[in-house]
Amino acid sequence: MKKPPLGGGNRAFMPGSLALQILLVVLSILVLAGTAAAHAVAEGDKGYIQEISGVNLIPFVYLGAKHMVTGYDHLLFLFGLIFFLYRLKHIGIYVSLFAIGHSTTMLLGVYYGWNVSSYLIDAIIGLSVVYKALDNLGAFQRWLGFQPNTKVATLVFGFFHGLGLATKILEYDIAQDGLVPNLLAFNVGVEIGQLIALTIILIGMSYWRKTGSFLRHAYTANVLMMTAGFVLIGYQLTGYFVA
Repeated sequence: MKKPPLGGGNRAFMPGSLALQILLVVLSILVLAGTAAAHAVAEGDKGYIQEISGVNLIPFVYLGAKHMVTGYDHLLFLFGLIFFLYRLKHIGIYVSLFAIGHSTTMLLGVYYGWNVSSYLIDAIIGLSVVYKALDNLGAFQRWLGFQPNTKVATLVFGFFHGLGLATKILEYDIAQDGLVPNLLAFNVGVEIGQLIALTIILIGMSYWRKTGSFLRHAYTANVLMMTAGFVLIGYQLTGYFVA
């Protein structure tokens, strides 16, 4: 899909719009929140997961939805994913590919106990944010001379997002009793949370796109998103080598 041209030399790309200020605040909070891992589960939720056993569908639906709407790495990727998608059909295709990837590795990773470093997985998740920002900026067409398959990239990065969550769930020794139904319920919650987050993002984007500031500040917004992705990568790699 063609994207509106973004050029770094356009003097119209100056900060000042309300939407850009909000994004800047969000990314600043992200940097300051670097003490928490991208997929960390709250301590209260951690204790709850460790203590319960048997089938607990509603609680796991809630935990899944809570994870998605508070997962800033997911939200950044979704924000970048739909940045230049205007038709609901296209949004549905890309979000579905991301959901398929996310669900597959989350379920399989926990069920089969895939033991992968959460630091490395979360660093790759940060890379997914950087990738999408560069894609929105048209960098790959300029650097490589062709456009990588965005659908394939969305699915692949979805796999890593799901694996990142799976590594955290495994750390909390979720009970084997009722494991499969609880995981399915958690995944349903994740998808509900994704729909809630996506709806909020789309509402905000639809208002922003109606203003003249959207194309003027699209370049800056994606540069900020890319910067946040690099912060995530740096933080996770530092944790990997220090730990």
